[in-house]
Amino acid sequence: MTASAVWHRATRRMAAGVGLVTATVVALAAQAAMAEPLDQRAARQLLTRTGFAPTPSQVAALAPLSQAKAVDRLLAGTLRQPRTPAPPWVDERIVLPRELQQMSEAEQRAYRQTLVRQSLELRGWWLREMASTPSPLTERMTLFWHNHFVSAQPKVRWPQPLYRQNLLLREHALGSFADLLHAIVRDPAMLIYLDGAANRRGQPNENLARELMELFTLGQGQYGEADVKEAARALTGHSIEPSSGAFMYRPGLHDRGRKTVLGVSGEFDGDALVDLLLRQPATARFIVDKLWREFVSPQPDPARAERIAAEFRGSGYSIAVALRALLLQPEVVSSDPAHALVKSPIDLVVGLVRQSGAELVQPAGAAVAAAAMGQNLFGAPNVRGWPGGEAWINTQTLLARKQFIDRLLAPAAATMQTAAADAAAMPQQRLMRLAAQPARVEPQAWLAAAAQVHPERPLGADELARLAASLGSVAPATPPASGTLALDALRALLLDPSYQLK
Repeated sequence: MTASAVWHRATRRMAAGVGLVTATVVALAAQAAMAEPLDQRAARQLLTRTGFAPTPSQVAALAPLSQAKAVDRLLAGTLRQPRTPAPPWVDERIVLPRELQQMSEAEQRAYRQTLVRQSLELRGWWLREMASTPSPLTERMTLFWHNHFVSAQPKVRWPQPLYRQNLLLREHALGSFADLLHAIVRDPAMLIYLDGAANRRGQPNENLARELMELFTLGQGQYGEADVKEAARALTGHSIEPSSGAFMYRPGLHDRGRKTVLGVSGEFDGDALVDLLLRQPATARFIVDKLWREFVSPQPDPARAERIAAEFRGSGYSIAVALRALLLQPEVVSSDPAHALVKSPIDLVVGLVRQSGAELVQPAGAAVAAAAMGQNLFGAPNVRGWPGGEAWINTQTLLARKQFIDRLLAPAAATMQTAAADAAAMPQQRLMRLAAQPARVEPQAWLAAAAQVHPERPLGADELARLAASLGSVAPATPPASGTLALDALRALLLDPSYQLK
């Protein structure tokens, strides 16, 4: 071996050693930082990302803890069932299309109005649960899966199956992704939305099979068209019982022939297909990348995401295991603007209600207000869901956000009486107007809790800083000037671009 070759080999070994040492130092530094107590800003950011917007008392309870202990506390306090009573119609039998055709025009019109009212009530029910739950992380994860396993009301039509799907997503929100995936291919709302109930032997419908691979598990580029066709055959026989709307397996409609999916052959049914997809490393990585963008930062770190995906898969697809690893990443509590996430409309609406202690006068109105900002619950624009991130912000939605905040802080008016009326007796047009007054805020109480000031008293620099810190973990772009009235300062801080970030 020449002297030059020896030198190059030694150089490579030295570089590798330096790289290993550097990585070790970085890892140890991250562990040390994670063991340090959170400050008020970091605690607020963690709570905002894992819930909505925290109150000062919630921040104070978490700030003395390390990041690891804070995350463990949040995960330990999650629920699997909603606390808000179900809408009264959830067990009502749905009216089938053939039954609707037999009705008079007046009866059909009345039934359509009933569906509109029930759909708004469904949105309001979930908004109320988000605003009042003692487990905001559960609702945050339910919302995440709602945007992952999309089933939209215009296609599903009836609110009952959407309500039951929402319960399903909540039940498995932090449980087993494997169990959730098995359940979702049998979910009636999903079978309606992606035409799975029309998939039968000899006449396969590929919609559910395609989205199961592309959007629910593997991601783009991980399968071929032949895989979709064969997967669709595996999912035949999944149907819905007409009278109850529950899942029904029809053996006579299932294709029992041999199928080949992703290079594996067998007499696959729906469960065997799901198991095959779960065995693919790409599935774990796809879900982890999506969770990373939801909770950590806009762009996943490839090496760390790969390690978390391996841990996720090795745990039998425990969502809590993956989420814990993600929430321990330094970006989650970082003050670096590069790691900031954009609040969704639901983040903004629910966060303001929770943070201010507002009275949610008309939950359906709050849901309509969120829809005006671009996020209509049970009404994602397509099967891919809401794109999120910077897509939440444009000239139209920013105006809607400003209008919502202005209405939230406006003094109570006579229109509040209208908003408090019984929604069941209102026609569609009146229901839509509920967005004008979805909540009532008492600024005096908010300011007293956040900054210990009267709304009509000018604030000094220290008081302004304390108020700004109580509202968000990101410093305001244009802080109010010293001497600004407290209520004006509150409005200015809520309308500041920084309040749109988390």
